[in-house]
Parts: sequence; C-alpha cells; structure tokens
Amino acid sequence: MFDKLKAMGAVASLMKNQDGLRDAAARVREKSEQTRVTGEAGGGACRVVAAGNMKIISVELSSALVAGMAADERTRQLASSLVADAVNDALRQAQERLQEQISVEAKALGLGDLPTGDLGGLLG
Repeated sequence: MFDKLKAMGAVASLMKNQDGLRDAAARVREKSEQTRVTGEAGGGACRVVAAGNMKIISVELSSALVAGMAADERTRQLASSLVADAVNDALRQAQERLQEQISVEAKALGLGDLPTGDLGGLLG
C-alpha cells in the first residue's frame, strides 16, 4: 500500500516538474546517441559497433572470414550466424547502458529504480 502511495507521489511530482522530465529525457537521448559498444562473435571474427540508441554503426568481418565466404556455402552460413550473434551482443550491451542512463536520471528526479525491460522503443 505504501509503495503505491509513493509511486503516486512520484507521478504527481513529475507532473509538476515537466521541464525537468523533458530535460532528463533529452540528456538520456543525447548520451545514448554518443554511447558506443562493440559486440563480437567467433573470437573477434565479426565485430559490430552499436550506439546506445540501438542503431548499428558498423560491421567488421575478419579478412580470413571474408576469404572463406568466397570459398564455400558453409562459411557464408557461418558468417551470417556470426553477424547475427555480434549484432545481438552489441544491442544487449547498448540496452544495458541505456538502462543505466535512465536509472541515473530517474534517481535524480526522485523516482528511484524503474522496472527493466525492452528499452529500444524509448528513443524512437
């Protein structure tokens, strides 16, 4: 019961502090755009750099992997799998960083800890 009252108080406080909330959202958005994480797979044969706003910046394949891709279908399938794994790793890391940034701003606004989940949609 007290948790619900606390939450209602926090929401009421936010309604009074819309400028602060807007500023916090802008800071999170800006920082997430500047954040870079690197996901990798295959012991570094594939590296993917993602921004904190869940956008892929670059994909790098090792020369050995690229050379093997030209040689046979099995290596192309492996490369495809490595790219997917590296992208997922990078996006997972980016999402963790975004959650950390949101938590910092939420605490600064007096909201405490927010529930975690899929945050990619927050950055539109």
